[in-house]
Amino acid sequence: MAEPDKPATSMRSLERAIDILEVIDSSQHALRLTEIARRAGLPVATTQRILGVLEARGRVERDANGYRPGVALIFGAHAYLTTSPLLTAARPILHDLAAATGLTASLFKRIGWSRVVLARVDGASPLRYELPIGERLPLHLGAGKALTAQLTDTELTEFLEQLGNLGHPDRGPVDHDDFLAELKTIRDRGYSQARGEREPGMASVAAAVPDPAGATAAVQVTGTFADIPEDRVPELGVELQRAALAIARRIS
Repeated sequence: MAEPDKPATSMRSLERAIDILEVIDSSQHALRLTEIARRAGLPVATTQRILGVLEARGRVERDANGYRPGVALIFGAHAYLTTSPLLTAARPILHDLAAATGLTASLFKRIGWSRVVLARVDGASPLRYELPIGERLPLHLGAGKALTAQLTDTELTEFLEQLGNLGHPDRGPVDHDDFLAELKTIRDRGYSQARGEREPGMASVAAAVPDPAGATAAVQVTGTFADIPEDRVPELGVELQRAALAIARRIS
């Protein structure tokens, strides 16, 4: 009888463990074993066995409400924040951008069909809402549009398919044709803008960090409508493109 393919089996176990971690990571609350198994598309017994290993290593925690991310995940996050070439390059640029504009400057990176806040430097008037480092945010709103505009045609088709009827909090579902037209405008001028898309009364301008392999990071400034009137947007767009290019150059 043939020996099992151990490397392939080990790789599959690793993939399943990552699938489970991603299910837990994407939830805003603790999840029961059966719900994790359902979302990961795995048998309950397999899910329970993997969760046992992850719990023993501190990657997940469990209480009466179910499983949630474990404290040991912070170690990996800290290691990324202190060793990432992108963050090392971006930090001084964000400080300069916040000082020059008086606005809060932030760095985002695309992960799949979401984006994550990697760094933030407050401007002269700190934001009235919290923008936590590591928070998962949508790609079709705010600075996400600067990144969505960099997707390939194939990626964009897949993104719109999974986007479905999601939309703006105060404007209803996204019209795909209008959205595609907006993305073309963003590509043509080199920056995106948003007004009240995620937080009422707040505006932002963002630009993707150039990358020959495909841009996955963006820099953004955020403020109130009064801080970013429409006639200031082109000026900020130029500032953001300069900052994005400076980050790319520092990385290379």
